[in-house]
Amino acid sequence: MIDNISWLSIYPEIVLLVMGCVIALVDLGIKSPRRTGTYVLTMLTLAVVAVMQGMYAASGNTFYGWGNMVVSDAMGNWLKCFATIAVMVTLVYGRPYAADRDMLRGGEFFTLSIFALLGMFIMISGNNFLLLYLGLELLTLSSYALVALRRDHATSTEAAMKYFVLGAMASGFLLYGISMIYGATGSLDIGEVFKAINSGQLKHQVLVFGLVFVVAGLAFKLGVVPFHMWVPDVYQGAPTAITALIGGAPKLAAFAMVMRVLVDGLLPLAIDWQQMLMVLAVGSLLVGNLAAIMQTNLKRMLAYSTISQMGFVLLGLLSGVVDGNVNPASVESAYSSAMFYVVTYVLTTLASFGVILLLSREGFESEEISDLAGLNQRSPLYAGVMAACLFSMAGIPPLVGFYAKLSVLQALVASGQALYIGLAVFAVIMSLVGAFYYLRVVKVMYFDKPLTATTVSAPFDVRAVLTVNGALVLLLGIFPGALMSLCADAIVRSLAS
Repeated sequence: MIDNISWLSIYPEIVLLVMGCVIALVDLGIKSPRRTGTYVLTMLTLAVVAVMQGMYAASGNTFYGWGNMVVSDAMGNWLKCFATIAVMVTLVYGRPYAADRDMLRGGEFFTLSIFALLGMFIMISGNNFLLLYLGLELLTLSSYALVALRRDHATSTEAAMKYFVLGAMASGFLLYGISMIYGATGSLDIGEVFKAINSGQLKHQVLVFGLVFVVAGLAFKLGVVPFHMWVPDVYQGAPTAITALIGGAPKLAAFAMVMRVLVDGLLPLAIDWQQMLMVLAVGSLLVGNLAAIMQTNLKRMLAYSTISQMGFVLLGLLSGVVDGNVNPASVESAYSSAMFYVVTYVLTTLASFGVILLLSREGFESEEISDLAGLNQRSPLYAGVMAACLFSMAGIPPLVGFYAKLSVLQALVASGQALYIGLAVFAVIMSLVGAFYYLRVVKVMYFDKPLTATTVSAPFDVRAVLTVNGALVLLLGIFPGALMSLCADAIVRSLAS
């Protein structure tokens, strides 16, 4: 049944869809090489959508629309609000970089970013397996095109091809898993699937078979081991502005999709998918941290860093259910710590890529770690922002990454299970290993001689946003309570519905 509530639940998506088409048409008449009109219209659209999502989230209401295919709840609305802001920040950082490399000639940088965000929105608010899949495909198809935006750049084209081939394979896994679950339960509605599995009258083997493929598809989208092969190549090969886009907001959508599928729909199979997440988390922490040590390319190092950081998110997700028993307290702490982790990770990643984009200029890509040599002498502010991001990702107090790691470890230890406590110890050891490659970059910035005396300059909007972004990495580490409470409240309201 389609009623007013149904329309209310998708107003932000409608605004994005309509404005994405309008901006594409308006851009045809814009001759400015920097696409100022398209940029302003895009930012205004995103600002309106962010405010709408913030108001929806602040109300705390949960409602379902379009025959339960769409859900609007606190968790989804906050994640959509954060994702919109993340895309806005990425466009601010990436516009000068894209303009210098003739990537704004057709305005696709802005319109494809809007359609990618629309795909994220559908992934976050989808309450039906088919809708989730369509949202995922909209995001990934837009991402493939964005990675290949520099058509004359062989590395970008190769990265786009790898991304497309591996992404198509992962989509096949996910679709096959969904078809198996549909065959077993007779429904694609997440709530109906939960009820069917919870009845205990279905063949467990069939469900687990479908679950394996679903988890494999989700693991690819999160970029965790052993489905991580695309991450370093795409991070390195894509234009840095697109790498920042791929490495930021989509992580929020992937987290929401994992929550919808595994927690809302397949919670009765928690014992099975927890074992899979455990293997994926351990592999990601091990491979991500060890491989990052050997990298000299900064973007590739951050790619392996992402893999290990997603391992931490999985640790938070798997500690929500203990021995198949759902404890409200452990559920809240586990899933809220995972949400806090992914939100703060996106915040930190955006600032670190912001500095890389700032240092890149026409004809020069600041991608090697050695390119940051002596940055502190050229710009203490930007060196400070980059150092704060790296210390945060390493988990050094008082930065926000420390509190994010601590909250996940607390959720693991609070379970009281020896296995989970062992995982917490392993995660701490891997964090210590990972600190090496983060601190190595800090050493290069502060103690190596600069390769050039060129001062770092940037437009006012980039400087302002980057300064605020870097300050938040520090302030949210000193005062994490408000964001942590927001995540806990959003998770509780979402699960209660």
